[in-house]
Amino acid sequence: MSFDHLFQTVGSTSASFLVEVDGQPVGRFTEVDGLQIELEVESYTEGGNNEFVHQFASRLNWPNLTFKRGVTNDDALLAWFDASVGTHTLRDEAVERGTAAVTLLGSNGQRLRTWNLYDAMPVRWSGPSLANSATEIPTEELEVTHHGFRSLSY
Repeated sequence: MSFDHLFQTVGSTSASFLVEVDGQPVGRFTEVDGLQIELEVESYTEGGNNEFVHQFASRLNWPNLTFKRGVTNDDALLAWFDASVGTHTLRDEAVERGTAAVTLLGSNGQRLRTWNLYDAMPVRWSGPSLANSATEIPTEELEVTHHGFRSLSY
């Protein structure tokens, strides 16, 4: 696939993002925020060296991801949240983590690229603000923490 073809397909406004957990679809989303990696560095000032400060690689930081979409009649997001965290807040059982996959779908539904999130766990779900006078589309959000990801292109 040429770079130009990929850019044209991704540039379409009808692209969406499919989220799967352990191979099972959780839903399609219109927005995914937080897909990034940051390398933390530690600074060390060497005595007698006034030209620069040493920068040493420390650890990778993988921020939480936030998935956003319009509300649907499917409860898969809350079901995943409940299955992962539900009764485990009593600390007598381990919290369930899984492998989540975020897949960019082109306007024709073709898979373009997938990011596999390791040890993923939902940490926050928020639903729509409910008001008679609301003019925006009701949306829901799911925030997920993870221990890193790998990318796969098709």
